[in-house]
Amino acid sequence: MADPSEIPQADIATDQTTAPTSTAATDNDSPANGKAGSFGAVFLTTFTTVFLAELGDKTQLAALLLSAESGRPVLVFVGASLALISSSLVGVLLGRWLSRVLPPQQLERLAGILMIGLGLWLGRQAAMSMFPLT
Repeated sequence: MADPSEIPQADIATDQTTAPTSTAATDNDSPANGKAGSFGAVFLTTFTTVFLAELGDKTQLAALLLSAESGRPVLVFVGASLALISSSLVGVLLGRWLSRVLPPQQLERLAGILMIGLGLWLGRQAAMSMFPLT
């Protein structure tokens, strides 16, 4: 079996494959080489963030209602899982493309502006439903 330090590593930021310069243990996840973190750290952060964001979300409530109405929870689970995977794929591909065309600071600023805009829009919708103008 090959030594893990000898396996070429894919650089996600530039989509290039790089071979290690030595077989000595190196810090492949240091900020100096442009990687955000180890596989485990990225996976755990992504899982936790998405899992917590989806709890109590409209998607989860829709799955709850569909499961209750259909009486086929396994089919609802499979359908909801495939839908979440598909929408996540769109987000990942869009994020990868945006990271290539925008500097990180602009991408963070754009994401912040979008989140603030979405929050204001949702707040307006909530206020309008609580206090109708008629």
